Amino acid sequence: MKALPQRRAMRASGVFSTFSKVSALAAACTLLLCATGAQAADSSDFPNRGPIRLLVGFAAGGSSDTVARIMAPVLSKKLKQNIIIDNRPGAGGNIASDALIKSAPDGYTIMLGTIGSLAVNQHLSKLSYDPVTDMAPISLAVSFSNVLVVNANSKIHTFADYLQAAKAPHSDMSFGSSGIGSSGHLAGEQLKFVAGLQNQHVAYRGGAPATNDLLGGTLASIFASPTDAIQFINAGKLRPIVTTGLQRLDVLPNVPTIAESGYPGFEANNWYAFTAPARTPAPVVEALNQAIVATLKDPEVDAKLKKLGLDPDPTTPQEADRYIRAESDKWGGLIKKLNINL
Repeated sequence: MKALPQRRAMRASGVFSTFSKVSALAAACTLLLCATGAQAADSSDFPNRGPIRLLVGFAAGGSSDTVARIMAPVLSKKLKQNIIIDNRPGAGGNIASDALIKSAPDGYTIMLGTIGSLAVNQHLSKLSYDPVTDMAPISLAVSFSNVLVVNANSKIHTFADYLQAAKAPHSDMSFGSSGIGSSGHLAGEQLKFVAGLQNQHVAYRGGAPATNDLLGGTLASIFASPTDAIQFINAGKLRPIVTTGLQRLDVLPNVPTIAESGYPGFEANNWYAFTAPARTPAPVVEALNQAIVATLKDPEVDAKLKKLGLDPDPTTPQEADRYIRAESDKWGGLIKKLNINL
């Protein structure tokens, strides 16, 4: 039986209204001992008590949602438990993050977080949570560079074309992303800074809505994840211009990087990571880590992710924690330097 928090249990049982202060103290101690024992039992039998909820902070059909849905069936087999994907789009992933930290730290609610929700958003505004203290990293999931794409009917054919259009006063060469603080947003802002561009950012509640507007002709360009763009590139509906990593994408070998197109060292990679609420028992985090790492190494999952331009990136919880902190420092510095805000 799952233990209730001490104060909640005491209110429910009417301890304060029916017992003396001494009796209340004794009851509280008894409840605390029972709760401790129950938590230990919960940790030891994880994940046998029910399905695991996987929070995704963006709309269905976006890149993080796609990764979650590719991994979920295999992860379910590894854990021998159902995985329920719970999309909570909005606020650059903050809504899902808030739901995560308000969940019981028992491993039955986890999140596939993004660079925004885990390393960037706290530098843009005051949050209701702290990714460092309120979350327990489990493992990185995937890493990848973004690709700058335009509609196939656009007049933009090369990076030089794009720069020229984006440098014009009151430029209409807008760039969309999956949200403020997303890797695509930061890539666009970084390029604006180093190249002196005048174009404006348009934030969406996920990569899929942004891609739909680009396809519909109401948006000029997107710094998109390969997951969101590759099928439309292959179908001839979107035109790739450049990518944001130091190396070319394997799925787009003929598309140059920004770094090799006149801006050496330019890099704006994206990544996702699995996290749990802080104070999740270490044995539970370890069990989740082993299952997630095994899932990322599964040949079928590996092939599906790489086909979309995503590199599986399994790590230990400690490695994930160090990486997230380093990325927070890197992008926090850029945000402060460029005075980026919501």
